[in-house]
Amino acid sequence: MKRVLILGGAGFIGYNIAQFLSENRKCELTIADDFSSGANDSEIQSLCLRHNIRLIAADFSKQESFKLLLDTHYDDVYVLASVVGVNRCIEEPEEVIRINTAIIHYTTEWLRIARPSRVLFASSSENYAATTDLFDYPVPTDEKVPLCIADTRHPRFTYAITKILGEAAFFAYGQKLGIHTTVVRYQNIYGPRMGFKHAIPHIIERIYNGENPVKIYGADQTRAFCFCTDGAEGTVLALESDISDQQVYHIGNSDEITIETLTRSIGTIMGYTGIYENAPTYPGSVSRRCPDISKAKNELGYNPSVTLNDGLEKTVSWYRAFFDAGLSIEMGGFKPPEALNYQQKI
Repeated sequence: MKRVLILGGAGFIGYNIAQFLSENRKCELTIADDFSSGANDSEIQSLCLRHNIRLIAADFSKQESFKLLLDTHYDDVYVLASVVGVNRCIEEPEEVIRINTAIIHYTTEWLRIARPSRVLFASSSENYAATTDLFDYPVPTDEKVPLCIADTRHPRFTYAITKILGEAAFFAYGQKLGIHTTVVRYQNIYGPRMGFKHAIPHIIERIYNGENPVKIYGADQTRAFCFCTDGAEGTVLALESDISDQQVYHIGNSDEITIETLTRSIGTIMGYTGIYENAPTYPGSVSRRCPDISKAKNELGYNPSVTLNDGLEKTVSWYRAFFDAGLSIEMGGFKPPEALNYQQKI
């Protein structure tokens, strides 16, 4: 039976990949994570018990943690572990650089010994941070568009910088070691259990807490959102494809909407009847982002099927239950742009 490792498997996307593999593939599955995001909850424990998933808890920004992975030969490895979140990038850019770079370095060095058959590195649409704002590249954006950020001094781009590094590192090590290597660039994956570091849970949190008027940060900006189950399936299809070696795929949805439409849609689902008010967006936030997913459709058979309204209803239901239960946010949570500890010094 195939042995599969998800590094960062207790996180949002990793959890959904683990669930998809458990329900659709015959494999021996291991989840390795440091559980720093507060994801070590009843859902991950229940998933592991139901499907006999092995859990390894360790900090994989430290080299010695990889010794825990040497007792098993893994056929497939998904590398999702990283620090993410706009607030974290702006307030602790040095930690984003340190942690993500260490994970990339130690994981690629571990590949020299582990020699899995296939490895997938999870990258991000953040790598196109300045593509549409500074250059005249078409939107929807395909995988051939050059990666670009506006300024290396801006803390907002630290996450993207580490993801660009990771892509180059895994492709180089994969080619050198003869390991089938694939990169996916996630495009605004959302859903239940996604944490409290992103736009959708922030909007839900604010409406639940009675904000009125509800502020729409960057109302005219556009994004395309992909539900987590579609994102997980696309990721597995990318790793398992016989033609995906040294290839990049966009995993997301190409239905582009404004942040105003997103906010009002969530408000409607939550029964909000107050007013809305446009507000400035976050530092470094790009005006438009939408992926061209035709490569993943044509080569992988990827076909996202969950509509935005259905996905938002499921997401709102999960977060409403979380807040109704009186649970507290362990990491993340909403902060308005003006409250973030960022000063432009350039």
